[in-house]
Amino acid sequence: MVFLHFDATGSGANPTKVASASPERLDPAYSASHTATMDTIAALRNKRDTRTYTDKPVPDDLVRRLLDVARMAGSAKNVQPVRMVVVTDTDTKVALQDSGDFASWIGTAPVCVVITVASNAGPRKLFDVGRHAQQLMVAAFAEGLGSCPVTIHHQDVARSILGIPDDVDPSMVVTIGWPQPGEKPPPQIASPRVALDAYASWGQWSTGAADA
Repeated sequence: MVFLHFDATGSGANPTKVASASPERLDPAYSASHTATMDTIAALRNKRDTRTYTDKPVPDDLVRRLLDVARMAGSAKNVQPVRMVVVTDTDTKVALQDSGDFASWIGTAPVCVVITVASNAGPRKLFDVGRHAQQLMVAAFAEGLGSCPVTIHHQDVARSILGIPDDVDPSMVVTIGWPQPGEKPPPQIASPRVALDAYASWGQWSTGAADA
């Protein structure tokens, strides 16, 4: 079983495949060699979507480290239906812009990770895609990278570009790169999150909390 693929045409291409069989939830060797760069809670609380990046390349070994974190995300019944395609070739990234209704900018990102899921993975498959995407993006943020999820609305376009089989759904692109200094996100992205008391009710639904 193979978890990820690198596009064969990008300058940072690496065709090496990573086996998905790894039962460890915490690899001692990995932990010893890679000191945490950010507190877990801080990374989860502070990660925001980033759409503007510098031209600085993201090293392949760093991308692989992020993918190794993402692959540990859970899935319904541990079926593990998610696979990823890493795209660094400029022409391919630009072509992928046609796969999403709001993807016209993704060709500027140093790395595009296309997240796919088995078509027959059941009703929770998009939830599984989201789990893997969020784990990938939080790991990127902890390493000082920016990222943003982009929906693939036209799956056949992505299938044709990347050679994805018909029984696999390309569902999302996650862009990754070094954030452009001074980037100002759109107002909708920059607005504060809903207050905790409006976000969560205790015991039963509370319309008062929802309206807070």
